[in-house]
Order: sequence, then C-alpha cells, then structure tokens
Amino acid sequence: MAQPATSASPPGGDRRRLADAPSDDGAAPRAAPPEDAPAGDAPSWDVLAGAALRQLGGLATAPLRVPLVAGQRLAGPWRADLRRSVRRSLGVPGEPPPRPARPGTAFLPPGGVARRVHGDLPSMVVGGLAALLLQTLHPLAMAGVADHSTYREDAIGRLRRTASFVGATTFGTVDEAEEAIERVREVHRRIHGRAPDGRRYSANDPELLTWVHVAEVHSFLAAARRYGPAHLDAADCDRYFAETAVVARSLGARWVPESADEVDAYFHRVRPELYAGHQAMEARDFLLRGVARRPNDRAVYACILAAALAVLPRWARAELRIPAPPLVDEVLVTPVARTVLGALRWTIKP
Repeated sequence: MAQPATSASPPGGDRRRLADAPSDDGAAPRAAPPEDAPAGDAPSWDVLAGAALRQLGGLATAPLRVPLVAGQRLAGPWRADLRRSVRRSLGVPGEPPPRPARPGTAFLPPGGVARRVHGDLPSMVVGGLAALLLQTLHPLAMAGVADHSTYREDAIGRLRRTASFVGATTFGTVDEAEEAIERVREVHRRIHGRAPDGRRYSANDPELLTWVHVAEVHSFLAAARRYGPAHLDAADCDRYFAETAVVARSLGARWVPESADEVDAYFHRVRPELYAGHQAMEARDFLLRGVARRPNDRAVYACILAAALAVLPRWARAELRIPAPPLVDEVLVTPVARTVLGALRWTIKP
C-alpha cells in the first residue's frame, strides 16, 4: 500500500528547495545537502568534503578549459575536412547512414557485439588488411582472387566494395543487407576456374565461403581487441562469432563456427590445406608495398601494416615468410599503432 505523500522523502531537487526555504522559527535557510547525500539523512563530513573538493577542482581547471573549448571550436571545420579526406582514402567516401535500432528492422542485433567491433573504422582497417593476408593462404580462394579480382589495378575500389558490404550487413536493414548479399552471390556465380595445382574452384563453394568468412571475422575481432576502444571479454567474442555467422550462411556457407573455441578448432582442421604458393606470395608483396605514394601516406600505411601483421596468427605469418622478431610487436608496434589509430579515430569519429 502506498505511503501518504507527507511521509515520503522529497527527491534531490525538492530537497534543495526545501533547504533553501526559511525555517519555521525564522532562522536563516539551511545549506542544501549535496546530490549524493542519502535522502532524509544529514550529510556526512566526507560527503561535504568531497563536494567542496569537486568545486575547488572545477575552479582550478577553469583556466585550462577555456583554451581547450576554444581550440575544439577552431578545430571543428578542419577536423570535418580531414575526416572526409581520410574516409575517401580508406574507400568509405560518405558519412555512415542512420543505423536501424529496432530488432525486427536491423539485419544484425542493434545492441550486439558485431556493431561494436565493426563500428570502429581504424581497427577495422587493420583487421581488413590482416584478413587479406590470411586469406591468401588458401590456394583455391587465392586462385579465384588472382584470376578474377582487380586488386592490383583498383585496390581502393575493391576496398570500397568490401567496406560497403560489411557496412550493409552490419548496420543496414534486413532489406539492405539481403540486397548486398544477393549482389555478392551474383558476382560469385561468375567466379570459377582451375587453380595452379590443378583443382577446380568456385566462389560459391561452401567450404571456401566458410574460409573467407572465418579469416575475415577472426582478423576483425583480433584487431578490435588489440587496438579498439571497447573492452571485449570471452563472452563478447563468442557472441561476435555467433552474430556474424548469419552473413556467411546467407552467402551459402553450410557450417560456420559460432564461438572462439570453434574458430580455433576450425583453423586446426584446415591448416594442412593452407600454404603460400606463388599467387599468395605475389599478393603478399603487393599488400606489403601498398598503393601509397606520398611520404606521409606511406608512413601511415607502414604503421597500419605493422599493426595488421601483429594480429596475424603466428603460424600464418611464418607461412607467409614474414619475420616476427621477439617482443617487437608488444614493445614497439602495439603502442605506436594505438597512438596513430587513436589520432585517426579522433579525426573520423562522426
């Protein structure tokens, strides 16, 4: 049964107004209790002292806040121009569209882990580069890329198409995602041939679709955990693999790992089939060189490349014959990459 209104403690704002009102005996108004004081109780000394210190801290930092706010306002237009330039160079020329928030409308869960991972563009660029290197190790998948892809002549265009597909399936509506998936399936129908080892391949092969998907999401997640702003625990990783599995199945894969343990077991099973043939080594050399020409661009690409190599599985890096000196990734590459990607994140954050 509800208590009478007169017995209830007033909320914080009402407590302040009551405290400021004159007392019944005509004495001066009492000081208002701080926000974090327990309702109905006198504030303790540590609460009052904490409130005083916070006010003093605010006064002490006021001279620093003025130039900071002014600097942010002055940097606003420059930051917007730089953001557009960076997004164009990464193959994502437009600002991201509004994200559907209703579960029945969105293709992937609006509050899921996939959106947290794929929403950080800097770590996604690192993960995407790592995924390309890892995918070269499957001879049939690499043969399809070598025979039918224009990655040498139109690397940015290929990056843009891949980014568009990931964006549509992660942040798009059901209709947008299904339309993007159908476009990819249509392209896959035309990709088939014979690999250098004599085996026939098809881009619609369910096993190849699983390989490409696992190499991609494993790399995205590894980059997000090492360089991204969000903390992702073991349960988050399992949720990520489970959420993104629907994309591979929609493309035609029959079995897709849905947990970190299943991904590890899958890599263990397929490793005997993986090797770096001459097509893989040509793709590796192209990716290591990059397409940047200006010194500044080459320096940034070198940092992103080093960050991508650091998230590659050790066995994949060894197969690609890319040296991995002890402690270099942990002591040098990771701190530098986090700094560079942090600056990039500040630039492109909408």
